[in-house]
Amino acid sequence: MRALLAGFVLLLSPALAHAQSPIEEARALIASYHEDLTGLDRARDLMEKFLKSDPQVDGMILLSRIYFLWGDVRAQTDEEKLQAYARGREVGKRAVELAPKNVEAHLWYATNTGRWGQTKGVLRSLFLLPTVREELDIIFSLDPKHPAGYALAGNVDFEVPALFGGGLDKAEENFRKGLKSDPKFTGMRVDLARVLIKKGKYAEARKELQRVLEEREPRNLADWTVKHSKRARELLESIKDKS
Repeated sequence: MRALLAGFVLLLSPALAHAQSPIEEARALIASYHEDLTGLDRARDLMEKFLKSDPQVDGMILLSRIYFLWGDVRAQTDEEKLQAYARGREVGKRAVELAPKNVEAHLWYATNTGRWGQTKGVLRSLFLLPTVREELDIIFSLDPKHPAGYALAGNVDFEVPALFGGGLDKAEENFRKGLKSDPKFTGMRVDLARVLIKKGKYAEARKELQRVLEEREPRNLADWTVKHSKRARELLESIKDKS
């Protein structure tokens, strides 16, 4: 009997060795969401269920990221977007409280906070600006060259009026710093192009947008497919007659 049981366990062991944890499964779903957007729904539900029984910080960070993506590509109304970013912010804040030196926890807490404010309206959510700025300071103290940190900083400066510390020059500087750290961060290159368009530098903007479309190894294939390449084409079309 023992020999029979041992053989059964050996037969099962390869399957067990390759079984994904809920976190790994959710990561796989968001890595391929460009193939099936409902993968974001499944990843969200999977992590919500998982965290109820095993509140790991890594799971909280991942769920915060998932809610950001869900708000960006799955939400159909501003209300749905606000709810997604608010939940992402809530989970991200809890991750920050549990792991104050985890740069990704700070990043997704701040990113959801910033996107909530952008969706609500910048002037109506300026009360959140100190929180986002404080989180950015922490991010750069933990990792001075963090590309996504520069992407967030640049977007804040792009959206916030100069009167409140923003501005196009600051935004451009942050985007260029981030791209120096990660040239394949296509979303940030699109954002740099947006700044250049605002400045009337159409030829430079076209070059950046064309680089996005020609990128063969984007940092995030799903984001490039669903968001960045689409936005790059839209922006190129919008400036086709500009000189």
